[in-house]
Amino acid sequence: MDNPLAWRPQAINTGNWLAGYSLNELRERVGTDRIVLPICSLGTPAEELTGLAPLVLPPLYHEALDDELRVALVSRITECFPFYHETSRGGESSVELIELPARAHPACGPTGGVVAFSVDTAVEEHGPHLPLATDTLQSYAVLERLASEHPGVVLAPPVDYGQLTWGLPFGMSIDITAPLLTRYVTGYTNAIADWLEPTAAYVVDVHGSIVHRAAIQDGLAASRIGRWSFRWLHDPLVALSGDRGDQHAGGVETALIEFINPALVDAAWWPSRREELLAKQMSLEDAVRLSLDLPTFIERVESERLNGIVGGLENYDAIDGADLMERILGVSRTDLAALLPTG
Repeated sequence: MDNPLAWRPQAINTGNWLAGYSLNELRERVGTDRIVLPICSLGTPAEELTGLAPLVLPPLYHEALDDELRVALVSRITECFPFYHETSRGGESSVELIELPARAHPACGPTGGVVAFSVDTAVEEHGPHLPLATDTLQSYAVLERLASEHPGVVLAPPVDYGQLTWGLPFGMSIDITAPLLTRYVTGYTNAIADWLEPTAAYVVDVHGSIVHRAAIQDGLAASRIGRWSFRWLHDPLVALSGDRGDQHAGGVETALIEFINPALVDAAWWPSRREELLAKQMSLEDAVRLSLDLPTFIERVESERLNGIVGGLENYDAIDGADLMERILGVSRTDLAALLPTG
């Protein structure tokens, strides 16, 4: 992608980038609107991708793939999206693969700096009121601020696929598994090293799965970039989120997305249908327990028609989005200082 921020929606449920839509909105559009998965080169103009179909999944990049990895990733993505193959709606609709010709494009920023990008799960449901790309939106709000403070930081496009479990029973979520994620991160990081010639890499994520985070770091360690740092951006928020049972699409993520851009929260659902959202959320304890038994997890979600929120949306009342963002920025600035040249 030529502009590392071109994917970012200005409002929820608008435009052609599929990850800017909510779970419920996409459920209505599946089977009606054409959905495509592009494979393209780094630096491909964003408008070339958005013009492919009414709904466009985040791209995979030629430079990060070998033939075996390409086949495995496409197979896994189509198993998961739009509905995981083990759910009652599995196989109900399909995704069309479009492979654009491999082409060399100019670097998306100055070479020789510290490159920053996220490895998140941009295609992961976040309930009826938040976009699928909620994690990536948070990551790039932080990275954009850091780049504005340090001219030597260059943003690269995100890695939009990762390992997840909780989203699969609800649909509109893609899990590429940890082994495939590690291989893709290695390929992507090597491609970025060739494209931007960085001195170091700062890689972040919000998603937070321990398996996902370990796979990212394994991929970075196997890459050709010698200096890198990885940060789970919600690490400084644990006492305000996970310790309160607020883990996914709940109060913390709602407050952060609202702080980043209020138009990215669906006003038709939040706060106007607050009680309905609270009534259909799953507790963190149940989600953790059921993660070990996906068929039972799927049965629970489908029988009770749960909405994809895991944890405590009610936690919103006790937190402040601006404060949360400052806590994240505090640790990120410290991380970045260790990578930037001194003097």
